[in-house]
Amino acid sequence: MTLTLLIVLYLVLGAVAGTLAGLFGIGGGLVIVPVLIFSFGLQDFSAEIAAHLAVGTSLATIVLTSVSSIRSHQLHKAVRWDIVRFMATGIVIGAVAGAVTASMLSGASLQLIIGIFVILMALKMLLDIEPKPGRDLPGRAGLAVAGAGVGWASALFGIGGGTLTVPFLTWCNLRMQSAVGTSAACGFPIAFAGALANLATGWNNPQLPPLSAGFVYLPAFAGIGLSSILFASVGANLAHRLDARLLKKIFAVFLILVGIRFLISDL
Repeated sequence: MTLTLLIVLYLVLGAVAGTLAGLFGIGGGLVIVPVLIFSFGLQDFSAEIAAHLAVGTSLATIVLTSVSSIRSHQLHKAVRWDIVRFMATGIVIGAVAGAVTASMLSGASLQLIIGIFVILMALKMLLDIEPKPGRDLPGRAGLAVAGAGVGWASALFGIGGGTLTVPFLTWCNLRMQSAVGTSAACGFPIAFAGALANLATGWNNPQLPPLSAGFVYLPAFAGIGLSSILFASVGANLAHRLDARLLKKIFAVFLILVGIRFLISDL
């Protein structure tokens, strides 16, 4: 794959991921990670670190995406900062633990569990499986524990946490717009802590390609980050204007195909 084609790929990927991040509150990682794994394979990167590099790079780009998304949701007064504050401590601890967990897995194992996770999240979106509002928000300790669980899983899979945070918050009786906006704000500490941890855990890995900082591939980070910042606000604005259910189901079918491709590659 030529350098020009790679740059175009990363810019387009960032645009798609940024829009999805703002529209669904998913942080864009569900798209970024699979596409990066495929592109790294085309670049002949070591299969042992391709998934790790994709996860770390995804988290690094979500740091930028989340800032733009937070700003857009804040303009609509959809961010519950009181919830973000109490979840943040657990999120940071969980995100570091998730990055360390990922670093301990082989490339094939990490890619396999990413494939399974992508399929499960796609089925959830396709079948519109959402928890019914059934309880009030927990106290400070409960929010911190929930944050730790979300942070761990998010850093392990390279996502911004929206696929986990939004259902949790709607279960706790938050309206959807507030759940999405608050999830976007929670995505920043997840991505920041997870990216730093991936940078550290991969720093001395001898299989890293040039232009890498730990498990963060800098060309992909720059290209995706640039366009995702521009398009995150587009998605966030669409979230307050459109019924995105049909688009969500189409996206879910795409994710199922991606996840199956991962599982087949490990057979």
